[in-house]
Order: sequence, then structure tokens, then C-alpha cells
Amino acid sequence: MSTVDLEKASEPDLHFQTPEGRARFRTATISTWLGTTMEYVDFALYGLAAGLIFGNVFFPGSSPVIALLSGFATYAVGFLARPLGAIYFGRLGDKRGRKFVLVATVALMGVSTTLIGLIPGYDQIGMAAPALLVLLRLAQGFGAGAELSGGAVMLAEYAPAKRRGLVASIVALGSNSGTLLASAIWLLIVQLPQQDLLSWGWRIPFIGSFIITAAALLIRRSMSESPVFLKQQELLGNSTEARASKPAGTFWSRRKAFFIMVGLRIGENGPSYLAQSFVIGYVAKVLLVDKSVPTSAVLIASILGFGVIPLAGLLSDRFGRRLSYRVFCLLLVLYAVPAFALLDTRDPAIVMVVIIVGMCLASLGIFGVQAAYGVELFGANHRYSQMALAKELGSIVSGGTAPLVAAALLAGFGHWWPIAAYFILMAGIGLVTTFYAPETKGRDLNEFEDAV
Repeated sequence: MSTVDLEKASEPDLHFQTPEGRARFRTATISTWLGTTMEYVDFALYGLAAGLIFGNVFFPGSSPVIALLSGFATYAVGFLARPLGAIYFGRLGDKRGRKFVLVATVALMGVSTTLIGLIPGYDQIGMAAPALLVLLRLAQGFGAGAELSGGAVMLAEYAPAKRRGLVASIVALGSNSGTLLASAIWLLIVQLPQQDLLSWGWRIPFIGSFIITAAALLIRRSMSESPVFLKQQELLGNSTEARASKPAGTFWSRRKAFFIMVGLRIGENGPSYLAQSFVIGYVAKVLLVDKSVPTSAVLIASILGFGVIPLAGLLSDRFGRRLSYRVFCLLLVLYAVPAFALLDTRDPAIVMVVIIVGMCLASLGIFGVQAAYGVELFGANHRYSQMALAKELGSIVSGGTAPLVAAALLAGFGHWWPIAAYFILMAGIGLVTTFYAPETKGRDLNEFEDAV
């Protein structure tokens, strides 16, 4: 069946015209939000713990910079497993449906996070402690490799075309909810005496994350499949040839959307993880600012995110995905040098403002635009697998390794200038990519071919 036939057959907003359709949309929205919250509780907990705790618990006896480097090395390991999860679960999502994968990924991530809270420290079991940490981090990353993309695909394929940017940004609201919850818990936990914090206090949020996992699983089991996926099943059945068909042309022309998504992801994910992970450890461990300052900043930024994220989605619905993304990347390029210079003042108020602004730009606003943009770039027959893999490859070379690279640059040069340059490089890649990316606002998601 041709793309024209698909367009004629599709009725993208039909499911909103019945009470049953609207109820399915609400269930899908809530379940996606909870699942993405679970993912980012996992990663925010781990990122904060890597900067504040894990160096002492799993790598005792090291210098502050080396302990920070070791903690973020285990943090980066999870990102190495994410492309494998994207490939495995992404193909299942295109073949068996979005719902099937979203149930499996949230279960895997939740169990892994809970078990991290039960690992004995280095003092109890020696090198087995960091080894178990790495193993569970790999399992966590394997599940996360398809969770975020699956949530974005599910929401975008449910959303009315004119409000797709706003609705898809709920994925980013889920990530923000996870970051908010994790930072709020950590803000309380770090008030414990140092001995209690290192012995048992840090375990509480990891073990307690099982509550969110259980809630997400219960709701996801009851949600309906994406209407776009059901339409593809109806029109194409299980025809392997039809679903695997790709347009003729050069490798670049057939994979252009994929590489554009990688570039867009680098421009967002690298600055995001520097702003919300590396800077936390840098401020607390190297600049010796009180630990409550960066954790409070993350908490405040997360609260602001409930306004910033939907605003970014609305702006992309109004002005287009490409222009909105380009503006955020440009602001991140301009932010880097002044931000690190101001952090050097060690003034608590200034440090908090720098972290808050960085997160609003890198971890919230641009992420709110990316959700719908990434979904619209790809055709219906391979949307889940291609989007998930592109985003996770972008994460490996940016977000997952950014705190580790930044810690290594700090250890090697002893100054923030190389880190600021690294920040600018990644945001610059995203900025340049927008000049090659198409405008996708309002695209029919039932189309087989990619947007470029």
C-alpha cells in the first residue's frame, strides 16, 4: 500500500471523538508519565549518588577527583547498554507493539534500581561491590534504552496533530517528575549525619523506587495500544516485506533522519547531563560548596520544569520544531563560559542560579521540544527502533559519557575551561544539525517514509 493510500485511510484524531477514545488517551498519558518518571528517578538517583556518595561507598581511599571520576565511570556504563536495549526492545516495539515493550522496560528498570540499594559496600565485600554496581547499572541501562523513546512514540501517536508538541512533552514532564522526586529525597537524605548517610541513608531512595515501579506496571498493563500502530496492523497485517520496505537511494538519503536524530540528541543530552550530574559533583566535591546547595538547585529547577517543559512544547506547536530547537541550542552555546566562571565564585546564591538556568535550558526546555520532533522524523514502519537507537547512540557520545569526560578533563587540566569548551562543542553539534533537519510540525504519523 502506498503512502497516499495510507494518508487516505488514516483518521489521526478520530479516537478523540468518543468517550472511550479519550479514556484510552488519558490512561496512555498517565502510564507514560509514570514510566518515564521511573526511568528518571533511576538515573537522577544514580547521578546524584555518583557525585555525592558512591566514591566513598564503593571507591574508598581515593582522592576526591579520582573518586568522582570512578563514580561517574559506573554512571557511564549504563549508557553503554542503552543502544543494545534500543535495538532489542525497539524492534519488538515495531513488531509486537508499543505497550508490550513499555511494560517490559519499566519492570526491568525498577527491579535493577531497587537491587542497587541492597548492594553491600566495598568495606563488606571488596571489589564485588563495584562489580555488582556495574552489573545492575547495565541492566538499568538495557531497559532504559527503549523506555523514553517508547513513551514519546506512544504519546505522539495518540496526540492530535495540532497539539502534538505539547502532548509529547509529557514524556519530558515524566523525566522532570523523576528528577524532582529524586532531588527532593536526596535533599532530605543528605541532612543525615555523614556516617548514617554512607552506611544506610543513601539506600532508602533506591529501595523506595519500587513503589513507583509497581504503580507504573499496574497502569501500563491496562492501557491500550497506540492507534497508529493498530492502523499499521490493520493496513499491513504482518507482511514482512511491506513493513521492512525502505526507499531507494544512497546510504545518506536512506538514513538521513537517523543521523539528524543523533545530532539533535548530542546537542541536548550532553549539556543536560553536565548541568544536572557533573556540576553537582563538581560543586560539592571540588569547589567544596555545601551539598545542600546543588541539590536544592536541582529541586527548584525541577519545580520550574512543570512550566518550562509544556511551554517549550507549545512553542514548538506554534513556531515549529526546528526553530524552537535551534534557539535552545544557541542559548546553551552562549551559557557555557559564563556559567563555569560564575560557579568559581562559590557563592551559594550564584551557584544555585547557574544550575537552575542550565537545567531549564538543557534538561527541560530543549527536551520538551525533542519529544515530538524525534517521533515525527521517522516513518511508521520503523519509528520505534530507529528513534530509540538514534537517541541512545547520541546519548553514548554525549550524555552518558559527558560527566566522565568532564571529570577526566578536570583531572588532566585542573581548570574549568576545557569543560566549558566541551559543553559548547556538544551544544554546537545540536545547533548545526538544525540547519540540516526538516520542519516536521503537523506531519501524518501514519506515513511510511521518513521526513527526509
